[in-house]
Amino acid sequence: MIEKRLVTDWVASTLATASEMAVGRGSVPRGDADPPFYLLYSVDTAVGGAPLADLNEDASLVYQITSVSGPDPDVPESTAWLSQLEWMADTARATFLGRDPATGLWLHPLLIPGVSCMARRLEVEWGGQPGGTSEQEAGIMTYVQRFRFDLTPA
Repeated sequence: MIEKRLVTDWVASTLATASEMAVGRGSVPRGDADPPFYLLYSVDTAVGGAPLADLNEDASLVYQITSVSGPDPDVPESTAWLSQLEWMADTARATFLGRDPATGLWLHPLLIPGVSCMARRLEVEWGGQPGGTSEQEAGIMTYVQRFRFDLTPA
């Protein structure tokens, strides 16, 4: 059986490394209450194939990644900016969907022993306004994306 916790750990650490930004798991990252940062949520799990008792069960996991852009701490009275928000969303997509053009391999391979990724895709891309949603009073903008990972025991 594929341990979801290990996949969640990989998603969070891979995005944090690729973006060089904090990733909070379901809440604001510890010690980093001011944007920019990412929020990670596990939103769906499906298993298929053999019965649950079989160790060869496939899994399809969906993670929501919310990019949170904020004011520039060095510029008084600044607010979030669309360019940063779009860069964050692009970075998340490149991290999980990017492939090496020469080999076709994932740029960030799933490094969990005994688990192989069969497919990855952008499941749903949300946003109330083009580029995301905005909270003017807080000076932040958010952009929500959902990524599906189809996994099988290796």
